[in-house]
Amino acid sequence: MTQPEALEDVARRAVDGDRDALDSLVRDLQGDVYGLALRMLWNREDAEDATQEILVRVVTRLAQFDFRSRLKTWVYRVAVNYILDVKKSPMERLHLTFDRFAEDLADGMSTDGPMDAERSLLVEEVKIGCTLGMLQCLDRPHRLAYVLGEILGMSGPEAADALEIAPDVFRKRLQHARAVILSFTRSYCGLASDTAACACNRRVPAALRVGRVRSDTFDFAATASSFQEARAIVRQVDEARWALEVHRTNRPRASSVDVAHCLARALDPQRD
Repeated sequence: MTQPEALEDVARRAVDGDRDALDSLVRDLQGDVYGLALRMLWNREDAEDATQEILVRVVTRLAQFDFRSRLKTWVYRVAVNYILDVKKSPMERLHLTFDRFAEDLADGMSTDGPMDAERSLLVEEVKIGCTLGMLQCLDRPHRLAYVLGEILGMSGPEAADALEIAPDVFRKRLQHARAVILSFTRSYCGLASDTAACACNRRVPAALRVGRVRSDTFDFAATASSFQEARAIVRQVDEARWALEVHRTNRPRASSVDVAHCLARALDPQRD
């Protein structure tokens, strides 16, 4: 069986002018960049716009990459620099805190939503939107540390390199972010706590009422799930990792924008 070509080898061919390699590289990177942007900005359209801008920067600066580090680490550095410069998203401008988020969860419980075992796109939409919202309670530096170091699973040195900070600074940010996310999740999220009142299915009516989810269009959900199913998946790991699994098991639907196609058309308008 032929082994997949290393990302760095694809990048070298792209630098040498191979347009097919460039197309392949962008397609390989798009999902990871979008996943980072979505978790940082919460809003799907903002994340799609950011993904396009980041990948344009990657493509136009690719010849500057020296191949002394992993390509994806460099790509995340480009993404981080863009995200830190971009204006605050509508969600960030709400200045959400964990206390305010907890109050919102408590006010939105209802027994009129889907049953615990009922599979629904609405349940999945609420689950993903809620976990993305939880991340917004962290400021950008701590959110980046948590997303890169925990959710995306980058090593400490790689994440510090991507963030262009000292490893000890990264460790302190990650430690703080991990602690507050763990504390909040154990107190309020029924996926990771047997005593927390919040359940994704019980949040559906309130989310529909205030327009955070819609029954005809889904920003985040790709497949239907139930609260019981989601909780069972989270709890397949050791209890100490339940809070992290709430975030890691999210599978938001892919970006609706084909960035590789857009870039190919921009670079070569005659290309099909």
